[in-house]
Parts: sequence; structure tokens; C-alpha cells
Amino acid sequence: MSVNRFLNKAGLVRRQTHLAVLVFPDESSAFQAYRLLHYHGVSPEHLAIVGEGYSNPEHVGLLKPMQIAARKARSLGLIAGMLGSLIGVALFVAMTFQSVGLSGIQSMLLVPACGLVSGFTGAVLGGLFGLFGEGTTASIYRHHVDRGQYLLMIEGSEGIVRWGQEVLSHYSTSRL
Repeated sequence: MSVNRFLNKAGLVRRQTHLAVLVFPDESSAFQAYRLLHYHGVSPEHLAIVGEGYSNPEHVGLLKPMQIAARKARSLGLIAGMLGSLIGVALFVAMTFQSVGLSGIQSMLLVPACGLVSGFTGAVLGGLFGLFGEGTTASIYRHHVDRGQYLLMIEGSEGIVRWGQEVLSHYSTSRL
């Protein structure tokens, strides 16, 4: 895994694409909005309909909240565990120069103890951030799909997403 891919996956780099999600009550209105956007110049590669008979939520990256929480917990736990281990190594080196007084075996246990404690803390915080951050948004949209409604997703540059929203704002969903 490259550094850029890791940073993008962990959410540490700003995204280059934007996303708009619109909820429609039935298949025909979602498809008419799709065709309207296509007619006004939004390429189909920037559009996706999610619902019965179209893309499923997992296919377009709309994960279950627990999957998001597990990913965030894993990534933040690894990062925090590595930082805790580095802090433990620094404390071990400081103890070997007799700046802090502990016996030899106790100072050797400091490195894994710092790594475990910080890794566990990072995993818990990552899970909470994933569950109550991105997980709540995903659960709202998954709830709409589970109720039989359809999502129209517009993904692309900021200009494409704004253009799509502007086109659809001129037409009310009752006319679609």
C-alpha cells in the first residue's frame, strides 16, 4: 500500500471529489432525475442509482455503520499503537541513561505497555468516531434504501456536483 493511498484511506488527505445524495420515493422519479441530469450534460459515470433493481449500497461504497466503525478503529488503533510504542522506546532510552529510576525488567516492559494502552485507546476512539461520525450518515441513507426508496448519487468535481444540484433544483420532485 502506497503512502498516498494509506493517507487517502485514513481520511488524512482532502478528497478531490464531492458527493451529493438525493432521495426519491420511487424508481420512476429517480430514473427521470437520472435522465434529466444526463440530458443536461452530467456524464453517467458521475451518477449512480441505489435501490431495488439498481446498484446495491455496498457496490457504491455505502457501508454498514459497523463496517465503518471497524475500519476506523483498526486504522486509528494502528496509528496510536505505533505512536505509543515510539513513546515507550523514548522512555526506555531515557531510563537507560538513568534519568528515571526503574529496574531493567520494568523498563523493558514499558515499550509494549505503552503500545498496547495507546493502541487500545486509539481503537476505542476510532470506533466511536466511525460509528457516530460517518456511520450515522451511512445508516440514514441505508434506512431510506431499506424502506424501498431510491438514492441518486452524484459524484465528481465540485462543479459537476453543483451543476447537478442546480439542474434538479429547477425541477421539483413532484414534477419528476
